[in-house]
Amino acid sequence: MSLISCAGVALGVAATAQAHGEHNGGIQVKPQAGTAAPFDIVHAKIVTEGNVAVFHMHVSGAAGANKPSATGQLGGSTVFSYVWPTTMDPAVVGFDAGSGILAFAVTSHPDFDDTPLFPAPLGAWHSHWVVLKPDQACGKGALKVVDIPSGSKPHLPKTWPGLPILIDSPGWSPSFKGGTVEVRVPFDDIGVVQEAGFDGVTAALRVNASVHNPLLCVADVFKVASGNLSLPGKVNH
Repeated sequence: MSLISCAGVALGVAATAQAHGEHNGGIQVKPQAGTAAPFDIVHAKIVTEGNVAVFHMHVSGAAGANKPSATGQLGGSTVFSYVWPTTMDPAVVGFDAGSGILAFAVTSHPDFDDTPLFPAPLGAWHSHWVVLKPDQACGKGALKVVDIPSGSKPHLPKTWPGLPILIDSPGWSPSFKGGTVEVRVPFDDIGVVQEAGFDGVTAALRVNASVHNPLLCVADVFKVASGNLSLPGKVNH
């Protein structure tokens, strides 16, 4: 299922809500039959504390419990992810302005290392900024992490890991507790976060078997919190 064509999957069950306990505000959605519990989003939100943005997602099972199986090679390998697509411009974190959809992601992939500045065991959960755009080469309505054409010199964050795609490896460590995954991310200008819209997505991405453009496609969407990727979430609400 593509990230865009899954638009109707959860319509009617997602809502921006005020609820109880630690899961108030944000986007809330009922558990979904047929979705693996570690990726079955029931709540997604972003809140700010001083100059820190807290990216929060809760699932109906144990967050982070499922990881991709190793294939032993980069081409054709799989990435599992918890993703917060946002309305923030990619320039906020160091990419070219208007280059696509800026998303914060927590990922696991056992077949390659994309955090050279922050060494960790292969397959360990870690964080990224990515810029996404539709690409029919990934499938009808599917998104990809934007490729960097050979010879081009786009603006890139200082912690870009050297892959030919618009990705950043800033080193912010995710925390997992029960059904919750959270990441605390500092910003120089927290105001740009406070004005942003967002959504919550769980998905698998796949590296092109030929390790060629498009390098990293969204191959399987597990769940979209809003049901239609409309980015309805409001920070601190």
